[in-house]
Amino acid sequence: ISPPGDMGYSYMHDQGTIAMEEHFGDKVQVIRMEDIPETDASERTMESLIDEGCKIIFANSYNYQQYMQNVAKRYPNIYFEHCSGYLDNPNMSNYFGRMYQMRYLSGMIAARMSASGKIGYVGAYNTPEVVRGINAFTLGVRSINPKATVTVVWTNTWFDPSLERQGAISLLDQGCDVIAQHQDTTQPAQAAIDRGKYAIGYNADFGKILNDERVLVSPMWNWGNYMIPTIQSVLDGTWKSQSYWGGLEDEMIHLSPISPLVPADMVKAVEAKQQEMHDKTWDVFWGEIWDNTGVMRQKAGEKMSDEAMLTIDWFVEGVIGSVY
Repeated sequence: ISPPGDMGYSYMHDQGTIAMEEHFGDKVQVIRMEDIPETDASERTMESLIDEGCKIIFANSYNYQQYMQNVAKRYPNIYFEHCSGYLDNPNMSNYFGRMYQMRYLSGMIAARMSASGKIGYVGAYNTPEVVRGINAFTLGVRSINPKATVTVVWTNTWFDPSLERQGAISLLDQGCDVIAQHQDTTQPAQAAIDRGKYAIGYNADFGKILNDERVLVSPMWNWGNYMIPTIQSVLDGTWKSQSYWGGLEDEMIHLSPISPLVPADMVKAVEAKQQEMHDKTWDVFWGEIWDNTGVMRQKAGEKMSDEAMLTIDWFVEGVIGSVY
């Protein structure tokens, strides 16, 4: 969807691909396609890859899913893997990870480091994935500071460095002193740093990339942990269509090293909460949940189903902004 040089989402997918190539060596040959529009033009791109001899195709953005399914129906002997969607076929899987778990933990850190209690979030599109992440982040924030708020701005793009930066600046101008993001580049974080504020990265280790301790932490992906067993199943002849949603136990998701600016007791609290999620003794969307219009969406003692999480279209209490 964007070039690996975005240092974010596509960069981490490329890192996963590199890990897969290193694992299999000359058993695999990879053809990369970049900057493919999320339109029916992507179908022609997929067909060109098939013409070049590709036996399995990965598409790494939500809006490719219908186009990939169209192609999958036309080519039943080719394997298709779609990231972040929900459609499948006998020869097409969808895969993603429970990034909302890392969003919650990063929200805890953001709340601890915010002096104003006003935190900003630059969101790409109002898809369930992004909404779920904002909600999880906000629940993490309010577990530390119940009066804190998370203000959301939409850019309506996954990748546009200028718009991403503008979104962050608009939040900083409103008094937010920590900026989080669901975008492909480092620009929202860079805008926060340029103002002397804090940032929460995403996808890659923004603290390392930007060389700044004011990036408090970055929720990160490890796509190689999905790609390697998937390619192995193709080589073994055991590949089967699935809807995969990996979590901490699969090491699909993790946090970057936490900034030394974050107090030690907060680091311990984050580690303890992460262990609860790993052990499945607690999860983000368990218990009583209210939305930001004052409606109770879930009662105490209830656990939100995967289906509900994958289709969520409302914001939790504490979010300033609207999904639509």
